[in-house]
Amino acid sequence: MWAQAKILLLGLLQTIHDTITGIGIGSNFAWGLAIIAITLIVRAVTYPLTRKQMVSMQKMQKMQPMLKVLQDKYGEDKDGLNREMMALYKEHGVNPMSGCWPMLVQLPILILLYGVLYDLTKTEAFTNVTFLGVNLGGSVLTTVADALKLVDESGVRIPDEQLGFVMVFLSSFTNLGLLFSNLGTWIFNFLLLAIIAFLTWYQQHISSQGNPQMAMMSWFMPLFLTFICFGLPGGVLLYWGLSSLMGILHQLKVAKKTSEEMKVKPILYKEKPKTK
Repeated sequence: MWAQAKILLLGLLQTIHDTITGIGIGSNFAWGLAIIAITLIVRAVTYPLTRKQMVSMQKMQKMQPMLKVLQDKYGEDKDGLNREMMALYKEHGVNPMSGCWPMLVQLPILILLYGVLYDLTKTEAFTNVTFLGVNLGGSVLTTVADALKLVDESGVRIPDEQLGFVMVFLSSFTNLGLLFSNLGTWIFNFLLLAIIAFLTWYQQHISSQGNPQMAMMSWFMPLFLTFICFGLPGGVLLYWGLSSLMGILHQLKVAKKTSEEMKVKPILYKEKPKTK
């Protein structure tokens, strides 16, 4: 099934690329546009799930005054507080972990796209393909290694799969002159990674607002995923960065709507009123 999915994605990517080159756009630029088109398609397909997450986020923000009442009521009674919070979430149809759903959906697609781009790098047509300076087939690690001209003891270029973060990191500090003399080889991939790191943090920060259980995730996930991104091809980073940007714009639109709705303050009780 996974192999079939790769073939399907590769075929779609190739078809979009060929269509774009057919109207006179260069092959390198067409590969970047094809990845952008794939991103738009994936966002459209996953929109129902994303929308559900956004609605849940709105409800979480509206529930903040209610959660504050529970915190004041139960104080240090963590078990009682958690029990009542879970009951409140259930009552309002909120899943406190829903902010992670879009990220979890993205991971299989990222892995699939990584496999497709890795296979493409083995073909002559995808050798040194760049889009706006970003090496689509090379990662931050491989582009830095190319800038440093890393070779093994026999003078042969170290294969990409044998490059490690520590190896490249230490080599960079011991060869700063060579690294910065070949700045154009790696800087665009690195800048794209830095942008993704910020977007991932900001997206998680927005998602975790009003959800103390997700506060730690807003820092852990960006750091963890940024570390992983060091070894991902620039094409995957392009997909991830654009997808994250679109997700943030969607969330900001939802947040604006929510802020208007929150002007109507709910009636809160320390204790639930008795029903007649």
